[in-house]
This record gives sequence, C-alpha cells and structure tokens, in this order.
Amino acid sequence: MAERIPPYTGTEKENLCAGLARHREAVLRKVEGLNDEQLRRPMTPSGTNLLGLVKHLAAVEYAWFCETFGRGTEPLPFDPDDENADLRVTAQERTADILAFYERARAAADRTIAELDLDTTGTAWFGEPVSLRWVLVHMVEETARHAGHMDIVRELIDGASGDHRRT
Repeated sequence: MAERIPPYTGTEKENLCAGLARHREAVLRKVEGLNDEQLRRPMTPSGTNLLGLVKHLAAVEYAWFCETFGRGTEPLPFDPDDENADLRVTAQERTADILAFYERARAAADRTIAELDLDTTGTAWFGEPVSLRWVLVHMVEETARHAGHMDIVRELIDGASGDHRRT
C-alpha cells in the first residue's frame, strides 16, 4: 500500500474520501505480518484484539453506508443483547474471512459514496435522518479512532508503531 497524499485542493467529497482511505489503509497495515494468534490476542482487560477491531469496522461500514441508505448488506454481527458482539471473534471465524468481510464492506461503502451526493439523506439505525456528508465525517472519525486503538495494540504485540510506512 502506497501512502496516499490528500488532494489538498480537492472537493469536499474528495477530501472526505481521502481521509477515510488513509485511515482504512492504516487499519490494514496494523494487521500485516502477524499470525492468527497475534491477531486474536486480547490485549486489554475488555478483550480488545486487532481482528475484532477489523470485524467491527467492517460491520459499521456496511451499516452506515449501506443500511442507512437502503442498500443491502450481508448478515452483520450485531446483537441487541450484546453491544460488543461485533468486536468479538469466535474460534469458528477464520482470519481470512474477516479480512475479506472488511474488503467487501469497504467496496460496498465506496459504491454508495460514488453513487450519492453529499446531501443525500438516509435513516440512521436510531431513526434520525442523516446525510452522506455526516456519515462520511462520522466514519473518518470512527476509523481513525479504531486505527489508533490498533496502533497501541500492535505496539503491545510486537513493538511496531505508526500509522504509515516509513520510507
């Protein structure tokens, strides 16, 4: 993955997409080069692990960009009785499948972004109207927040840190 340079004079949508892409790439860099045990290793008392964060980000990309705007998704790992279900990875879930889930979620989100104007509104999971602009800003924040968590978890695992490759 090459480091992306933001479009410093781009449109609002181009800049939002570039910000989201940068943080998505950081997420993928955090899981590079680790084995399955390392990706699943709980590194906090709450059980936070790298693979669980990828699973969560895939689910929220699908939810915010697809469900909000009336587009289909694959089954999502949300559970009304367990607010953290989408952060947990079961022994039956394969690492490759979760990484592919994230790839499909990003692709579906990108199709929605490409097809809609920033002012297009959808209905959030809590019943309120939200614009694509708001969803993009929210997902830049959400992805950056969890990329930061992943940076700390990765550093605890093997000492690697930083959100981009050093050249």
